[in-house]
Amino acid sequence: MNIQQIQSASQRLRDNKAFELFVVTIIILSALLIGAKTYHIPPSVMSMIKWLDVAITLIFLFEIVVRFIAEPNKKRFFHNGWNVFDTLVVVISLIPVDDTEMALIGRLVRIFRVLRMISIIPELRTLLNSLLRALPQLGYVLLLMFIIFYIYAAVGATFFAHINPDLWGDISISMLTLFRVMTFEDWTDVMYETMGTYPLSWIYYLTFIFLTAFAFLNMVIGIVVNVLEDEHARERAEQEEADGTPTLEDLQQEIRELKALIQSQQRSS
Repeated sequence: MNIQQIQSASQRLRDNKAFELFVVTIIILSALLIGAKTYHIPPSVMSMIKWLDVAITLIFLFEIVVRFIAEPNKKRFFHNGWNVFDTLVVVISLIPVDDTEMALIGRLVRIFRVLRMISIIPELRTLLNSLLRALPQLGYVLLLMFIIFYIYAAVGATFFAHINPDLWGDISISMLTLFRVMTFEDWTDVMYETMGTYPLSWIYYLTFIFLTAFAFLNMVIGIVVNVLEDEHARERAEQEEADGTPTLEDLQQEIRELKALIQSQQRSS
């Protein structure tokens, strides 16, 4: 079997849905083993878990090698951030650090193996890419939310500090209290306590909730959904380009060329 045949076989194995499902199953099993290690279990079971962990690491190594061989341009394999992440996790997992000072780092790396689910499942990658692309827009929303929090916290500390210093003693504690109100964690208890002194203080809470829990939350959802739609459209365009299907831009370009050709023929005639 020559190199071309090995690469072709690796590509078929990489693109095989059954192989992908097998890798996902192994990742889930790895996550379950991590959880099992947090319990007090007999030494015999712990020994079996260690052997299973070694087997899982070897399977991950095999999967990385298959993906690397299947890549036509080997230099571009590590241009993908997820490939770099998967390779680092697998390579570090191969280092025997259980009985050394690096044991904690080794356990943390094994925990991060669960994140390989994102690199395996395209839909999860799309969701994460959309969230990362939405961060610049979300930053302005969060900044505006912080301003609202700060204003309301200053008002709360000014008027309610003498009622309950534990909740409104200063502006930082007031912001924590407002976060409790925004997440609806027994917020009515906080409101009724201040209404005993200021009967109209319910306006303070309701306006804050409408601004943060409703308005800003809907803004965040809208931004993420719009970016997710753009990400799906970009992926469809890339898929159509890879399949040779003409995209909308290609059709528009052809129409412009036809118009230019017709106009030139009309002028010449």
